[in-house]
Amino acid sequence: MIKRKSIYFSMFILSIILTVFVSLKDLLQHKTVNYGLLERQFIIDGIICSIIFLLLFLFHKISLCNETKILQPKTCLFEVTLFLILILSLSIPSGLIFDSGQNELDKWSIGIYSANSSEPFTFSGNNIQNPVLTSIDVTDVPAKFVADPFLIHQNNKYFLFFEVMNGKTNQGDIGLATSKDGYNWSYNQIVLDEPFHLSYPYVFKWRNDYYMIPESGAVKEVRLYKANNFPYNWSFVKTLIKGSDFVDNSIFYYNNTWWLYTSVNSSSDLLLYYSDNLLGPWVEHPKSPIVHGDMNISRSGGNVVVLNDTVVRYAQDDHPYYGNQVWALEVTKISKESYEEKKVSDIPAVKGYDNWNTRGMHQISPVKYNGSTWIASVDGY
Repeated sequence: MIKRKSIYFSMFILSIILTVFVSLKDLLQHKTVNYGLLERQFIIDGIICSIIFLLLFLFHKISLCNETKILQPKTCLFEVTLFLILILSLSIPSGLIFDSGQNELDKWSIGIYSANSSEPFTFSGNNIQNPVLTSIDVTDVPAKFVADPFLIHQNNKYFLFFEVMNGKTNQGDIGLATSKDGYNWSYNQIVLDEPFHLSYPYVFKWRNDYYMIPESGAVKEVRLYKANNFPYNWSFVKTLIKGSDFVDNSIFYYNNTWWLYTSVNSSSDLLLYYSDNLLGPWVEHPKSPIVHGDMNISRSGGNVVVLNDTVVRYAQDDHPYYGNQVWALEVTKISKESYEEKKVSDIPAVKGYDNWNTRGMHQISPVKYNGSTWIASVDGY
């Protein structure tokens, strides 16, 4: 009995220590305190473990179970019941506690965040009514969810391009929403629909024209589109790269060269291509894959930001589970022969802790707001 009592007490103390550590680790590291899916799961499980092991310890402490009674049916039933409660509690995902039970794919929505400083490194949704767009707002197709938003500011108006999962065709289309202030949005329509799945509509401007590179890994191509009457009438221009199921293609122009990040689906590598001309030919970088085997930063999570001589790319964190947060990384060296980058901070650029995105976020698209700060479109579920 003494040995069992000591084990229960040790487990009680360990549960308390781990629960307190997870609860306070952001605060102790001088970070913004926010709890994602895993943190909430761990805290709930830690509290349950603490209570149950405390009850077991007290049960033996007050000698309700002694040497002669330890095998009595009522005594054993009490311990077995507590252990069953413990096992059942640990097996229930926190998503069932914090969510209504819908499929996670039905719950991706789009929000607007603002920068926590004058630089586009960390963002939050404080004092913003989010989400600003959900599947319910889509009126021209039966939408399952909306995700992968890209934000454009043009002529004092904001344009949002994003994936709409079409419930009728069970594939992604590209939708459009507009706003006058960047915070209040109106859905417009589907602006690009192909016979295959589209998502991650990376929209960018070049020489007064707008282009889009949506994810089209279903046809094993990186495809370029052009707006004939922005933000509408998108037409196919050319296939830039082909041969693999490329996902989350992110393009930018820097030092008189075009650069393109991409990943192959179900891979933990980030590939890099370059070209002297937007239309190609595109060449894979000699250092590619520039990220190998690191699912925390190996997949793009938004448009690349070029600030004078500073290049910032965003990466979705897919470990320990898909799309749990987004990191900002600064490209410290890039040429046709070399490539180096580093995390801007040990604080993620965005991490879901609001009611609508507590399970995860995997996209950010920042633009300058009023010339002095930044806002960004984000997604989450």
